[in-house]
Amino acid sequence: MFRRFLLLLIALSCLSCTAPERFDIIVRNGTVYDGSGGDPKKADIGIRADTIARIGDLGNATATREIDANGLAIAPGFINMLSWATETLLLDGKSQGDIRQGVTLEVFGEGISMGPLNDDIRKGMISQMRDYSFDIPWTTLGEYLEWLEKKGVSCNVASFVGATTLRIHELGMANRPPTAEELERMEVLAKQGMEEGAMGIGASLIYAPASYSKTEELIALCKVAAEYGGMYITHMRSEGNTIFDAVDETIRIAREASIPAEIYHLKMAGKDNWGKLDSVIARIDRANKAGAKITADMYTYTAGATGLDASMPPWVQEGGINQWMRRMQDPAVRKKVIQEMRTPTDSWENLLLMAGSPDNVLLVGFANDSLKRFTGKTLAEVARIYGKSPEETAMDLVIADSTRISTVYFMMSEDNIKRQLQLPYVSLGSDAESSAPEGVFLKSSTHPRAYGNFARLLSKYVRDEHVITLQEAIRRLTSLPASNMHIKKRGSLQPGFHADIVMFDPQKIQDHATFEKPHQYATGMMYVIVNGTVVLDKGEHTGATPGRVVRGPGWKQPTHQ
Repeated sequence: MFRRFLLLLIALSCLSCTAPERFDIIVRNGTVYDGSGGDPKKADIGIRADTIARIGDLGNATATREIDANGLAIAPGFINMLSWATETLLLDGKSQGDIRQGVTLEVFGEGISMGPLNDDIRKGMISQMRDYSFDIPWTTLGEYLEWLEKKGVSCNVASFVGATTLRIHELGMANRPPTAEELERMEVLAKQGMEEGAMGIGASLIYAPASYSKTEELIALCKVAAEYGGMYITHMRSEGNTIFDAVDETIRIAREASIPAEIYHLKMAGKDNWGKLDSVIARIDRANKAGAKITADMYTYTAGATGLDASMPPWVQEGGINQWMRRMQDPAVRKKVIQEMRTPTDSWENLLLMAGSPDNVLLVGFANDSLKRFTGKTLAEVARIYGKSPEETAMDLVIADSTRISTVYFMMSEDNIKRQLQLPYVSLGSDAESSAPEGVFLKSSTHPRAYGNFARLLSKYVRDEHVITLQEAIRRLTSLPASNMHIKKRGSLQPGFHADIVMFDPQKIQDHATFEKPHQYATGMMYVIVNGTVVLDKGEHTGATPGRVVRGPGWKQPTHQ
């Protein structure tokens, strides 16, 4: 009897030895780009729950779902270093514009962040809602990110604490330095944001009231972020006439706060400034050789997008939108603003002059229904309709719309874009929302980067023009930004890492959005997996919302009593 029992145990043991390995998902037959920038390899990927379990020849392993990736490139999920999907994800968590390009992590916080809020900030947000509205049940940045996760989003989300938001929280729209007490409170709020998982401090220094900030104020906030392993990321004080000073300020902040720094959407804006790229690169290289860590990100278009506020002097905008509109109705102020809008200066960033002509200024977003007929027209065209100068027309439009008006400025050089893409420390950011060509999103136009920034990199600059290799492009979209932000277990295809995985056809990936018709999805992205869940299946969105909050290195997990 014992012998028979022993033989049975041996038989069962042998069966267990030969039982095929089991996964939830197996991806087979694809070409794996692991995110390191190294050569790709043929391999299978086995996923269990939300984690990459194995990479290699999985042979006779089985899974609940198998994906045949023959002919497809397999890569880590892409990271959007500059996302404005803060509101669009509240309206539609599917994030289709970016998911269909392979973006699995949206990073927010260019100066403005969705927390910390106070009553005045909350009221201001509500007053600016036009085409859509949403509840604001959160107060801190961490609460906002958790609200998104709870509500359901297809992508992962992360954020910097906005230096502008901290300033408005304590000073409103005032044009003055903070008092010692106000700065201390700003530092406490920055500390709270870092402990909630913020990636660092984000700035946007050409816009009021951020432009009122002195360098020392930014250094103080960055010192707080540095204590938690965060970074400083900035829309610099200038991307044109005084860009050298702006780069030097960024480097100074990095050095004095002992913090890594990144330049948002690196560019030389305005034709007269296109030739400054070599000197900017040299400044960054010298700083890095001296021990700093300066990186940058960019988008893949020769036009930027912001508002008509970037064509007007900051002083007229002091106090917020209502006081800005009131001042522009004063004939004496109006005359002074027109003169300053027409006069080249180094004291503020005038995007109207940098665009070279009002014909290069495209109006894409109005809140007032009566003005939506101007969507897609240039400032020059609307000025002719109004029978006024472009400067007067810009002021009239802001007054009539009660917003800054979303605006596209054509300012950059295609040659510089290609050179910047070759810099090894440059990652990618769309500087746009993630929406869909349907419903409320069609009430306004947008910049094509909202639908095409990442696909355009892989099609135009990798496949068609060979500016950089595919493996290097994938590194810039994945492990480089993950490393810069000290994000753990994302940005690479490795066992034990979160299963954020994209699969696309390198020969077919393509952007379709144009300035004339921006609401068009990119194509060629076949599968997107977020935290082990298939979100894009054979090019179609599944409706799944497995996205999570991705927290920075300073996060302190709450202790439950």
